Amino acid sequence: MARHLIDDVTVGWDELGTDLLDGAPPALVTTLTGGEHWPSRTLDRLVTPDGSPPARMTVTDATADAQDLQWGYVLHAEGIEVISILHADNGPLVDWAIDPRTAFNDHPAAWSPGPVPPRRGPRAAASANAPAAAPVKAGSPRSAGRR
Repeated sequence: MARHLIDDVTVGWDELGTDLLDGAPPALVTTLTGGEHWPSRTLDRLVTPDGSPPARMTVTDATADAQDLQWGYVLHAEGIEVISILHADNGPLVDWAIDPRTAFNDHPAAWSPGPVPPRRGPRAAASANAPAAAPVKAGSPRSAGRR
């Protein structure tokens, strides 16, 4: 995950695609994507106003506002921290062992520091396979990298 999301990209992501799921069981990929396949798109081909190469940025309140960033994701050994930039400086940690088919509360205010947001309701395609008490993810692979 860290290699795909961080090491193999120069600047950042425009959109995460189904290639993030390469190597996952086919049935899980179909459940998560509805059978669709699309590539990830990076921001590596950006043109800066002064012609200099694009560079990774550190997100501050000013850059978050200027770039209209709404979500931040921090990879930790024990899970991924999901931050609603509009509501908090840090967020709850979602354990890597959480079933990716589970649906989380997707309202940004629910992702303030504290426990993982409670379930809003099962996603139709995955409800039969998702653990009953498991939290849900903040966004689909298609939307996770969008600003």
